Amino acid sequence: MVTAPRVKKSAEIPDSLLQELKENVASRHVGRGVALLDSCSHVFTALQPEQRNAASFVGYVAQWVDIGYREPGLIEMLLARFSRAARARLSLGDYLQMRMAEGLLALLHDEPDDALVHFDLVLSLQEEMEDQQLLSIAQFWTARCHRKKGEYDQALKHAAAGRELALTLGFEKMAAVMRVLESWLHFQKGNRHEAVRILEQAENTLRHTDDHVTLGNIYSAHGRMVRRQGRYNEALKFFSQAIEHFRRRNSQHRNLARTLVNIAYVQRLIALQISRHIDAESARHRKAGTPGLAGARARRNRTQLEKVRGEALGNLEEAEKIYCHHNHHHGIGSVHENRGLLYLDTGDLDNAAAQAQIAYKIGQEEPDHILMARACLVRCTIENAKLEEGIEGAAGSWAHAQAAKEYAREAVEAARHTQNQRLLARTHIAQGLTACNPLFNDLEDAKRCCDAAASFLRTVDYDDLGEQLQLLKQKLARRGSVDPVLRSWTQGITGDKTFQQMTEQFAELVIPRVWEKEGKKISRVARRLSVSPKKVRRVLGRLGKLGKRK
Repeated sequence: MVTAPRVKKSAEIPDSLLQELKENVASRHVGRGVALLDSCSHVFTALQPEQRNAASFVGYVAQWVDIGYREPGLIEMLLARFSRAARARLSLGDYLQMRMAEGLLALLHDEPDDALVHFDLVLSLQEEMEDQQLLSIAQFWTARCHRKKGEYDQALKHAAAGRELALTLGFEKMAAVMRVLESWLHFQKGNRHEAVRILEQAENTLRHTDDHVTLGNIYSAHGRMVRRQGRYNEALKFFSQAIEHFRRRNSQHRNLARTLVNIAYVQRLIALQISRHIDAESARHRKAGTPGLAGARARRNRTQLEKVRGEALGNLEEAEKIYCHHNHHHGIGSVHENRGLLYLDTGDLDNAAAQAQIAYKIGQEEPDHILMARACLVRCTIENAKLEEGIEGAAGSWAHAQAAKEYAREAVEAARHTQNQRLLARTHIAQGLTACNPLFNDLEDAKRCCDAAASFLRTVDYDDLGEQLQLLKQKLARRGSVDPVLRSWTQGITGDKTFQQMTEQFAELVIPRVWEKEGKKISRVARRLSVSPKKVRRVLGRLGKLGKRK
């Protein structure tokens, strides 16, 4: 239990108060800092801009709100006390504290472009700044803005700058907080091993602190990383740990909502596995002429399926309430996107389309290119599903095909505004699969999309995208006895590929086929082609042929 320090109950803001708040940020003594702020909460209502240290106090309160103290509305209330004239009379140090608070408020309201205006100003004056700890935080918050925008290179640059400065100042725990962001950025760029290494270092540094928000972020990142590898039950355990930490700090924390969405997404993937298992069991018994034997087991599986989907919808509902509380646009849009996917899985295409439309509109208003691209992918999938139903005649089929093509194009265009490699791969695969539709039969465009998706996936974990890419390649292969790639190479058309890249692509074409013919035995393929088993396994894994890792 943290004991609140004794603070004289007056409107005065002593230097010692600011110093304690500052030191507790650096050392991640969160409970101590929260108790200190609670003990002087009377200052919140009595604060006046002409008070000594008033502006700096607002800046420190902003840092603590970011750590998990109270709500962003507290920052908004304190900033409102400072008129334009009052701000003009501030010293440079106090003025920069004000701009930092304004920037964080914009960031917490999911407005990264507005936030960057404030942080860029602070960074432009770094040569005049005495408070190097504040400069380190400015770099970190700038990195978070770029991450939200999908600008991962810029985000990494600023996160590393903030972390290095924190270490120079001797603030190892504060630097570890920044390392969590660096870890996620490396993961998004496909450097999974580096991401895990950095995340584990940060966890070791912060494990025995009471910085529950950062610990929640660490376990949430662990969950998302193992989810990408198909380890869904392990992901659920990490997400549960993250939720426990977030709730200990603030039951309305926006990162709690994010983790609830992540759990719902994993629950949807588990539901899809159960659904596929039900279908496979039914098909097997029909083929064997024993459909009755599948009845009891199928009923149990369907009960489990409905339970998992119900839990996913419940988690999305709770997340939406928290996001609405914060007016967090990206989060609200993510809830609608994931709810749309759940409706899509059950064949409720109208509700799925309505949810995707809401998500797209939210993304368009911000603008949030990541959300727009993901919403367009859902809409593309819905149109293709309607096309497969084929109940609206030729005219209806053509309309759905055209709509799917347009949504795929929009998804690609939105994704191109980001550096999210997985998103870029997903959108190109969707565009390629749509181009393969017999109504278009645009093999040249499908091939271009296939190559683009493969290039993006070389740097990230494949997950289910490997299966989707392989499906696209199979559709292209079925259009002719000779693979279009090989045909173009024999004509001397190699594009901008190096010989090494052509060799790797040739291996992706040949090894899976030989593997099938050799009874799916890696050792036989290795002997047949005189290549190492490691290379065979790597190629097959990249193409999603070896199944999920346990």
